[in-house]
Amino acid sequence: MITRRHLILGLVALSAPLAAGLAHADQVADIKKKGQIVFGVLGTDEPNSFIEPKSRQLVGYEIDIANAVAKKLGVKPVFKQISVAARIPELQQGHVDVLAASLTHNKERESQIDFGLTHFVTGSKVMVRAGSGITALPQLAGKKVLTVRGGTQETNVRAAVPNVEVVTFENTQQAFQALRQGKGVAYVNDESSLLSDYGKLGPAAKGFTILPTSIGVEPIALGLRKGEKGLKDVVDATLRELEASGAAGQLFNKWYGPGTRANIATRSFKISTDKI
Repeated sequence: MITRRHLILGLVALSAPLAAGLAHADQVADIKKKGQIVFGVLGTDEPNSFIEPKSRQLVGYEIDIANAVAKKLGVKPVFKQISVAARIPELQQGHVDVLAASLTHNKERESQIDFGLTHFVTGSKVMVRAGSGITALPQLAGKKVLTVRGGTQETNVRAAVPNVEVVTFENTQQAFQALRQGKGVAYVNDESSLLSDYGKLGPAAKGFTILPTSIGVEPIALGLRKGEKGLKDVVDATLRELEASGAAGQLFNKWYGPGTRANIATRSFKISTDKI
């Protein structure tokens, strides 16, 4: 016999998924209500996001992209500096709304978070001390290699040189400084950032060299919490508009193109997909 109590319990059960769906769909509305969107950024990875010495302000390629997303939403961008290892936990725990933190889109991370369209494509490479005599990846076997903790570079170099000794640091600045101090024979980073680091060396660059072999392709994208379709739609629409207007190419040249520390001659990708 179906009682009134059974009917009420049934309606409650049916309404629960609907309520959850509505709460999820309100992410963009919540951001607009707050009047701000919080981006998790590294702030230590030039030229994606770093503190400009004179102004002491966060600037960079991904900062400009984040500003464009905030403008699309009509809200204020807020930037929270986080470590490489803390990126996904900070997002999942709701401490940031979006990751704009040199985040590689890979299959493993797809089980944890969602991604916007790929807005940069690079590869991992290795910088070595010139006096080390190392000219090829296999020679890193048994040697001490430095990189950032929680990134994809450690996985990449271990796959390329299975018996390498990897020492990790909180951020790329610390790892790069450790190389300069002779605490390892090599330093692994995304090629684009590595070129920027190399450009900082000035006359001291003669003491270092970048090995020609890439040890992995890195599609970089903004990270979002799982199922936030409304926010992903806004992020992707912003990126498509930047590409269609030519602004994406201008941003690339501003931060990575000829005359910059990275000094990359041409952009080898277009912003068009979130598939890897």
